[in-house]
Amino acid sequence: MTQSNSRRKFIRNFSLGTVAVATIALAGCGGDSSHRSVSFAHGVASGDPLADRVILWTRVTAAGTGDIDVAWEVAEDSAFTRTVASGITSTGGARDFTVKVDATGLAANRSYYYRFGCEGAVSPVGRTKTLPTGAVSRVRFAVFSCSNYPAGYFNVYADAAKFDDIDVGLHLGDYIYEYAAGGYASQNAASMGRVSQPANEIITLSDYRLRYQQYRTDPDLQAVHARIPFITVWDDHELANDAWRDGAENHTPETEGLWTGRRQMAIQAYYEWMPIRQLDPARPDRIYRSFDFGNLLSLHMLDTRVIGRDKQLAHAAYAGADGSFNGAAFMADVSDPARQLLGQEQTAWLQGQMSRSTATWQVLGQQVLMARMLLPAPMVLDATGYMAYFAIAAKLQAGVALTAAEQQQLAATPVPYNLDAWDGYQAARETVLNMARTLNKNLVVLAGDTHNAWASDLLDAGGRAVGVEFGVPSVTSPGFEVYFPTVAPATLGGGLEQLIGPLQYAETASRGFVVLTVTPTDTRAEYRYVNTVTSKTYTASVRKTLRTLPGPGNRKIVAV
Repeated sequence: MTQSNSRRKFIRNFSLGTVAVATIALAGCGGDSSHRSVSFAHGVASGDPLADRVILWTRVTAAGTGDIDVAWEVAEDSAFTRTVASGITSTGGARDFTVKVDATGLAANRSYYYRFGCEGAVSPVGRTKTLPTGAVSRVRFAVFSCSNYPAGYFNVYADAAKFDDIDVGLHLGDYIYEYAAGGYASQNAASMGRVSQPANEIITLSDYRLRYQQYRTDPDLQAVHARIPFITVWDDHELANDAWRDGAENHTPETEGLWTGRRQMAIQAYYEWMPIRQLDPARPDRIYRSFDFGNLLSLHMLDTRVIGRDKQLAHAAYAGADGSFNGAAFMADVSDPARQLLGQEQTAWLQGQMSRSTATWQVLGQQVLMARMLLPAPMVLDATGYMAYFAIAAKLQAGVALTAAEQQQLAATPVPYNLDAWDGYQAARETVLNMARTLNKNLVVLAGDTHNAWASDLLDAGGRAVGVEFGVPSVTSPGFEVYFPTVAPATLGGGLEQLIGPLQYAETASRGFVVLTVTPTDTRAEYRYVNTVTSKTYTASVRKTLRTLPGPGNRKIVAV
């Protein structure tokens, strides 16, 4: 039998919609080696949906090393009686046996089912959905960040997979972590059976691939990917901690090679393992892209990490041996107009996307906090502990005389606590805020990275309301509870809300995700938390719901 006849037979057998999925008899796929032992141990996923197409993903676990052909099928029903698209694609070791198909010719705002097959094996069935066009009344997102495998079970993903009305999952980065076994947040990994693989810090292409393989074996991660299409973007840990354009805090060129090489390998593995459409193979680091949900919202996924970021500043560079802080030099550097976070090309692209969009809402899906998060300098510089600072403030309120040192601490100028965020790139932030204000857009910014939950008003340098930011909690990575173990989370969150003017909500000790519901009349964030990530038995609940309204007189956080 020729390979073309084999393929035709394969498609015919694979498309027998009257036969149950579990009992479909598949013909040989062909490729360099037929009749191989095949499975789909890493599940299925879909992503980057548009109105007429969506990326479908899986990985073939196959004996041997040669290329192998894999069939795919998209149907309107889970029994695959109404097939709308199908085909055969090839994979092999050059792409780690991952399979990625851009399934086209689909109808807008329609749910579909998809599956893959090869050599008698059939993948799990996935459900996906295309984007709407025209007048759109509602869109629902599940927004995730910071899913560290050894830190705990993916109960957050398990909970999200139970929803029937989520249109798209957004992952804002830190989908994997690069640390060695026993590294960051791994103290319970052995007892949970979640020790990182490979055991070393991942540096090479094979390392990154093995780490993705491990994450993709997680049943809860597989479940949420099979349930909803994802739109993703990387943060730092898909490469290395605190990455920037030319390096990373967790990269040592002397022992780990050139950063450019490691970055290239990490990006290659990301595109192999994530259901993402590669816009320009000649420029794989160009991940920023937009998605339009009819007239309701335009989603702009930004890269604040790899393509344009200048190196982070450090508070220690401005601290004197006597405990002083050179605030003038610090402010000159942190507000330097030349400092880039997005880079000039991406900034110009965003300007064009927002200018062209006529949607009610402009949503930025990106990594790091944009809101101003200023804390007293003594607290940021560890000169005064959090509770000690509040004790001094309480004395002042009670009319107790303060020492000269205590008065000096209360009078200290606030400084940004996190220079890895937009606070460390203040001119770049002002450019984006001015862009939204000048264009009269309703701006909603989504952020991850910190492992804590936040909601803040976005104010420009003149104090004018421009939009809002919803910072999502982590899937598993620990939050401020590990840095403030003696401070009750409610006390810490309440104190931060008191100290930081634009901050309207802080939850610093719980894992979860945000369900974002966008309508023409408001954008609403439900902060949903699980009670544990160290046991597979968990409960989930919504503890806070906040919203914002469109229009120049609104554009701030309001209670529901």
